[in-house]
Amino acid sequence: MKKKSMIMIAAFAALALTACGKSSASGEGDAGKVYVYNWGEYIDESVIDEFEAETGIEVVYDMFETNEEMYPVIEAGGVNYDVVCPSDYMIQKMIENDMLAEIDFDKVPNYKEIDPRYIEMSKSFDPDNKYSVPYCWGTVGILYNTSKVAPEDAPTKWSDLWNPKFQGEILMQDSVRDAFMVALKSKGYSMNSSDEKELTEAKDLLIEQKPLVQAYVIDQVRDKMIGGEAAIGVIYSGEMLYIQDQVKELGLDYDLNYVLPEEGTNVWIDSWVIPKNAKNKENAEKWIDFLCRPEIAKKNFEYITYPTPNKGAFELLDKDLQENKAVFPDVDSLKNYEVFKYLGPDVDSIYNELWKEVKSN
Repeated sequence: MKKKSMIMIAAFAALALTACGKSSASGEGDAGKVYVYNWGEYIDESVIDEFEAETGIEVVYDMFETNEEMYPVIEAGGVNYDVVCPSDYMIQKMIENDMLAEIDFDKVPNYKEIDPRYIEMSKSFDPDNKYSVPYCWGTVGILYNTSKVAPEDAPTKWSDLWNPKFQGEILMQDSVRDAFMVALKSKGYSMNSSDEKELTEAKDLLIEQKPLVQAYVIDQVRDKMIGGEAAIGVIYSGEMLYIQDQVKELGLDYDLNYVLPEEGTNVWIDSWVIPKNAKNKENAEKWIDFLCRPEIAKKNFEYITYPTPNKGAFELLDKDLQENKAVFPDVDSLKNYEVFKYLGPDVDSIYNELWKEVKSN
């Protein structure tokens, strides 16, 4: 949903999986392996090496680019992954379709390191907290270039993305749920709306915005904003540490400021789950437990730069990082935030059809 720049092999691997239902991850009950399916660039590779050295379990690692790409691979059952890292709403969909195994938390003692607030938030998609362990979390907000945006025009609301002063200077996320979230929240609606009238209003608003939009992109928002190619963009908070470092390293004569809009936003959680057809469930639980160790979670955070829900890892960070509100916003003070929910196939179809209208108009 919200990762760093993908290596192209991930997309090609996914095409191969969909086309033939085969992969390096056959998972035929090989007790000496664990088959992992994760987003691209979403782990420090040295962590994989450490896990293998300590446990003697070989990690077979494949990547996906979107939740929607991952889901049919798991649903088809032709590939037996042992542990997967989807996002909140997709985990809900997998639970509702009986695709996940309950985690034996006695075998994941480091689960205690997960901050209870994220366990509580997870109830919105995993009501009994039986199927998932939070891995990363974050927010979606507005990034703006101080050299291109006058102080009096600095954005504070989603509705500011319809300011005609930003014509041709706005970067929007090329994602149906993220784009509709912006429009729905700007209208005061829930980003999980299933009301066709509200969704049509959001669609019309996005079409109205199109003359102001430079491009619908995903990972390119970060690099385009660093390069001064746009004035304002919708971005995931996990990019902020990299962006702040680049502003300093490149000696840019402008700042890139991150804003959480007043109307509220998406707080998302990516979590580890175990598919019901996993052949090496105990190895999957060892993998999850290992990643929940504070020192391992800290190492992962330093590589991924997306906020960690691991309170032990957070306590190991330097104070300046802990107090960096662009990276670690105070969740308790956020207003009108929501977690994406799976809305069912009928509502999904409505979103997708309206999105096609936005993109083709």
